[in-house]
Amino acid sequence: MKKKTIRELNRLSIDQYRSADKTPVVMVLDNVRSLNNIGSIFRTCDAFAVSELVLCGISQTPPSAEIHKTALGAEDSVAWRYFSDTIAAIAALRADGYTICCLEQVHRSIALQDFAVEPGRRYAIIAGHEVDGVSQAAVDACDYCIEIPQRGTKHSLNVAVSSAIALWHFFDAQK
Repeated sequence: MKKKTIRELNRLSIDQYRSADKTPVVMVLDNVRSLNNIGSIFRTCDAFAVSELVLCGISQTPPSAEIHKTALGAEDSVAWRYFSDTIAAIAALRADGYTICCLEQVHRSIALQDFAVEPGRRYAIIAGHEVDGVSQAAVDACDYCIEIPQRGTKHSLNVAVSSAIALWHFFDAQK
């Protein structure tokens, strides 16, 4: 097998991407501290044509050389906005008709593979701080809590990795 060239990948320009159809999902970052994680999540949002990335609390915003290092320009293609408070972001998204999902390990969570994405419904997925996860106040404000099942010795995945896994689930369900 021969690797595809950049030309063969037929990627959209930024202008084409901005006007293209998007996956009806908003990714929300609740106090994510690592600029590299934020950049990686920007890149994942671009890959899966996520509608928007919402950065909250201590989560830094572009422009940033550290975000750019892992976003590789996705901070220019993906629509984003900032809220100083995650609860305010949740309220705004709920008012816009989004179903709010938290990506967190909680009692009575739904395993990701068991979460049925409903066609035509818009979702917001909240991922949290690298050590503390999603704040309890944000968890309490969600409609669903989704958990990625794990079998190893570690209790969690990196926030950028878990965001990518969850976004793939929602992206794949839209086919």
